[in-house]
Amino acid sequence: MRLTILGSSGSVPAPGNPASGYLLTSPDAPAVIMDMGPGVLAAVQEIQDPADAHVIFSHLHTDHCADFASLMVWRRFHPTLAAKSRNLLFGPEDTPNRLGRLSSDEPDGVDDMSDTFAFDAWEERKPELIDNFTVTPFRVVHPIETYALRVEEHRTGASITYSGDSAYTEALIDAARNVDIFLCEATWGTSCDDKAPGMHMCGQDAGRIAAAAGVKKLIITHVPPWIDAEATVAAAAEHFDGPIELARSGMVIEF
Repeated sequence: MRLTILGSSGSVPAPGNPASGYLLTSPDAPAVIMDMGPGVLAAVQEIQDPADAHVIFSHLHTDHCADFASLMVWRRFHPTLAAKSRNLLFGPEDTPNRLGRLSSDEPDGVDDMSDTFAFDAWEERKPELIDNFTVTPFRVVHPIETYALRVEEHRTGASITYSGDSAYTEALIDAARNVDIFLCEATWGTSCDDKAPGMHMCGQDAGRIAAAAGVKKLIITHVPPWIDAEATVAAAAEHFDGPIELARSGMVIEF
């Protein structure tokens, strides 16, 4: 399995770093784009044909899904690389409505995406087969319907859990249990002191969850441009003694 960080900036895109977006690839199968924040479609174009990919969403806040409407334009109207068949789309139950409004021609309309995507809604902890991967969603704590996503590759047994956006919850420990890579948000920076409830995590939370879940490697992501990212990684290291990296746009990890 290969993980490419398309964008890792938290809440908003940053110079040289799109908002949330990750690409999972495995031989002889379409890629999987995991979240599509602002700037992600351009990053995908540097690597592969954006139409040759399934799409999965942790949740539908703008910094995780805004580029989907542009992907629809590419898939339908690119003169040489338009999608040749439907791909799979998974996300929260309201995905067709929320994302359909982004690409509708009518002020109150909802674009029917069924010509180019086959949609299914996540069901709590129900595994979904997506070509070479099995993806299992775990409901986490955020103001809207949000899931951590555990992805396992059939060919190698490689595994990754992406936290999505979440406050600390033991569901994340279940989702990340013994995975090769735990891609965990740390929006709040080094400390959770004075943190808004039910929103995000800090580096300390990410480290605690990684340690409790027994993950092999922790990658800190979703750090806003106004937060000290290196200090956030150091805060995670106070609680997790395994390898830790900071997610950076263009980073490639093979495992």
